[in-house]
Amino acid sequence: MFTKILIANRGEIACRVIATARKMGIQTVAVYSDADKEARHVQLADEAVHIGPAPSRESYLQGDKIIAAAKQTGAQAIHPGYGFLSENEAFAKKVEEEGLVFIGPKHYSIAAMGDKIASKKLAAAAGVNCIPGHNDAIDTAQQAVDIAKGIGYPVMIKASAGGGGKGLRVAFNDKETFEGFTSCQSEAKNSFGDDRVFIEKFVEEPRHIEIQVLGDSHGNVIYLNERECSIQRRHQKVIEEAPSPFITDATRQAMGEQAVALAQAVKYQSAGTVEFVVGKDQSFYFLEMNTRLQVEHPVTECITGLDLVELMIRVAAGEQLPIAQKDVQRNGWAMECRINAEDPFRNFLPSTGRLVRFQPPVQTMFAAGGGGTGMPPSQPSPGRGRSEIGEGVRVDTGGVRVDTGVEDGGEIPMFYDSMIAKLIVHGTDRLDAIAKMREALNGFVIRGVSSNIPFQAALLAHPKFVAGDFNTGFIAEHYGKGFYAEDVPHPDPNFLVALAAFQHRRLRERAIGISGQMQGHEAAVDEQFEVVELGPNGVVARHTASVAQSGGLQAKSSSSPVKVCSSSYQINSESKLGDARLSGTVNGQPFTAQVQRGVGKNPLAIRVQHNGTQFDALVLSPRAAQLHALMPHKAPPDMSRFVLSPMPGLLVDVAVQVGQKVQAGERVAVIEAMKMENVLFAAADGVVGKVLAAKGESLSVDQPILEFA
Repeated sequence: MFTKILIANRGEIACRVIATARKMGIQTVAVYSDADKEARHVQLADEAVHIGPAPSRESYLQGDKIIAAAKQTGAQAIHPGYGFLSENEAFAKKVEEEGLVFIGPKHYSIAAMGDKIASKKLAAAAGVNCIPGHNDAIDTAQQAVDIAKGIGYPVMIKASAGGGGKGLRVAFNDKETFEGFTSCQSEAKNSFGDDRVFIEKFVEEPRHIEIQVLGDSHGNVIYLNERECSIQRRHQKVIEEAPSPFITDATRQAMGEQAVALAQAVKYQSAGTVEFVVGKDQSFYFLEMNTRLQVEHPVTECITGLDLVELMIRVAAGEQLPIAQKDVQRNGWAMECRINAEDPFRNFLPSTGRLVRFQPPVQTMFAAGGGGTGMPPSQPSPGRGRSEIGEGVRVDTGGVRVDTGVEDGGEIPMFYDSMIAKLIVHGTDRLDAIAKMREALNGFVIRGVSSNIPFQAALLAHPKFVAGDFNTGFIAEHYGKGFYAEDVPHPDPNFLVALAAFQHRRLRERAIGISGQMQGHEAAVDEQFEVVELGPNGVVARHTASVAQSGGLQAKSSSSPVKVCSSSYQINSESKLGDARLSGTVNGQPFTAQVQRGVGKNPLAIRVQHNGTQFDALVLSPRAAQLHALMPHKAPPDMSRFVLSPMPGLLVDVAVQVGQKVQAGERVAVIEAMKMENVLFAAADGVVGKVLAAKGESLSVDQPILEFA
């Protein structure tokens, strides 16, 4: 077994590998760019080596620097994580040539399966069902259009070396094919250094279901059930679960056996994933093979009880798999939500900056993930033979788990992907897992940057998702015109009003106890309030509420009967006023919500967040509410003449000049953020009056780029 390994990655996956290595008694070496100098994975590792500037092409994609760092620190093996160099055949080969061990498949397996064009040919030769398409690299956009016509629309344009939604477009006509081919080539070259693109038929209403496989150097290959990954936005997975609510046991076995046959054909060693597109009739077609650990591996760990990272390490060290196919379990139901730094109410634009507050929900399931609440103890586990599964590769299951690479006060840089954390739950069945996930999302505190938590909450509450009736077009179908606050209806809106009034009453009671108040002008509190609900354009509604005394400052818990209109709530909570989370019971039922004072431009406003719904309000005395109603609302300035940057990012292109006539829908600028290109279009016809930002400039959100005359 290795005594020291280097992790050629960053963020949550680097922390995840460090956690298992520590459990196994293996020392770790982190690598970091300028942007990650203070990152969590750097702090957790035993050693850290600087490898270059912030852009990944100058740091995390520099294989020679990473190998040099491993040699310099005495690491015997390199774990690539996912993304970056994890599926780079040349890097894996160079690692082996330099006398180090690559904790992943052999370079020839990556060459055969990691290349999507070659893998389809191999899969077809192995008798695996394949989707119709053109599996050779395409040279020009016009050639792509001709091929797409021959296959028949819709088609999927994919970069051969792509992954994570990069270098991928769906086209429904010639124009979309022409533009999509160009974008895919550009994204693939920038992200992976390989601009080869191919085209295949896009199966409508498909399910995306993948099989986890695991092989060793002794010829053993097994499959660890499936993961349902059909909930996707722009081809990036949003929610993953295991098992799938759709396929039958017979389909599961057939998919698993085909995945194993494919892995055996390329002598696959390590963890890998064979992805399938599955039709309504349970027919399935090979999509691609990811020759690495997947982002969503924790859901497989939950239902099987296995530590996949440890198994990867043991296989790389030459050990046999400690389990056979008959030993693979499938217990309960697991789900994972990807918590991303993006604003769902602004078309999911990236949100970078400092995490002013980051408090994941309390972990009740420890699963070697090294989440937000701590790391596993350093207890080396001995090698295991096939006859003894043992606890060495087992993980605890059941409850809540958080895998993250950030912490309170950390930075979300614009140079890498938008993931903040992975929230994983394990329940007895699917409905139990959904309930656990919704409650965990309620307790996930992220402030300073926007997150997609409201969107996740809306998905989990959608009747069709709850029923398991969905496919990869689910988000496009139900949220195709964008995501808005009204898409997250709260089952009991008056409860949000009650929480705001309850918290305000507690704040007023604290004010009463402050010493040194002017005689005759002491703070006072009544039981009657008016809750003024606020929206982006002013007052939305006014609600009357009454709140009885909450128990006083010295009481261990606050308990108040609250009445809002005709609804009554008995709220009990032991949370302190400064806590980000407000937990307790309402009418005897447990709840967790987030209550924050001083939001937006109003330091007196209270924000309540629960089940994905955000409720902003002023809680006023009846007299103060009368005066507030007389105050005029200040309209925001007219910015229609400007093209504004919708996100922080790098301005990579300005496509117009001063004096140029521009038509509505015409491309005017391109911003790069979190490894994705975002094209800005003119909203109306006009003439460019001023160009206010230069190519190569780092932009802040809402910074003007152009002004029309």
